[in-house]
Amino acid sequence: MRTEQELEGVNSLGQSGTHYPTDYAPELLETFVNKHPENDYLVTFNCPEFTSLCPKTGQPDFARIVINYIPAERMVESKSLKLYLFSFRNHGDFHEDCVNIIMKDLVKLMEPRYIEVKGIFTPRGGISIYPFANYGDADHQDMVKARLLASFAEACHD
Repeated sequence: MRTEQELEGVNSLGQSGTHYPTDYAPELLETFVNKHPENDYLVTFNCPEFTSLCPKTGQPDFARIVINYIPAERMVESKSLKLYLFSFRNHGDFHEDCVNIIMKDLVKLMEPRYIEVKGIFTPRGGISIYPFANYGDADHQDMVKARLLASFAEACHD
């Protein structure tokens, strides 16, 4: 069981009457202490209902966002991540921008050992776009390169 001190800063979880943001809100992201920082282990979030807006037309874009990361000292709290991703609902940016913004916000928040964010956007105009962004600390630079190359290979088979 986690102590109150370990849960300090986790505020959205367990709150009734959740407020869903209408504008991009990285300040909603919350972290908690990783109890196993000595281990390299994978955490995956599958977010199948991501929505943003085209910056030019204002038309909605829909995607599945997949976030994989190896935590260091801090981890992102899942409800705060859900609310943060929801805050893109009225945010006008290209698919590639959204994926990079999400990755950079999570890097700033957690300083993970490794993180990757992939957007699997539904087709518009007959074209699907699958942006992929990743980051690794000094010990995970080989993984950054390998996963980027693997993403190229995956894109050819989707």
